[in-house]
Amino acid sequence: MYDTISSLLRRPAAAFVARVLVTLPFWTSGLAKLINFEDGVAEMAHAGLQPAIAFNLATIATQLIGSVLIVLNRGAWLGAAALSLFTGLTILLVHHFWAIAEEPFRTIALHVAIEHVGMIGGLMLATMLSAHVGATSVATQG
Repeated sequence: MYDTISSLLRRPAAAFVARVLVTLPFWTSGLAKLINFEDGVAEMAHAGLQPAIAFNLATIATQLIGSVLIVLNRGAWLGAAALSLFTGLTILLVHHFWAIAEEPFRTIALHVAIEHVGMIGGLMLATMLSAHVGATSVATQG
C-alpha cells in the first residue's frame, strides 16, 4: 500500500494538483477582487486600508502573480515569498485579534490568524518541494 501511495505522490500531476490547491485561496480571492473590483475596493476600505483602490490592485497582483509562479513551478520561491509576506501582513493589518475587545470576533480573528500561519507553512513546503524536485531533475539530466 505504501509503495502505491508513494508512486502516486511522485507523479508530476500530483505535484501540479498540490500546487493548485495550496494556492487556491489566493487565486480565487484575486480573481474575485478583479471580477468584482468595487467589492474588493470596499473590502480594503472596510479594513481601513487607504487608498483602497491601490491596495485592491496590489492585492490582486500579488495573489494572482504569486499563485501563477507556484502553479507553473517557475520562480515558485518568489511566488511563495510574496504570498507569505502578504499573508503575514494581513494578520497584522486585518486580523489583529490582540486589538479586538469583543467576543466572538476576537476568537474568530485569532483562528483566522492561526490558519494564515498554517498557510505560510504550506507555502514554505511548496517551495522546499519545488527546490527538491528541481534539484532532482537537474541531477537526473546531468
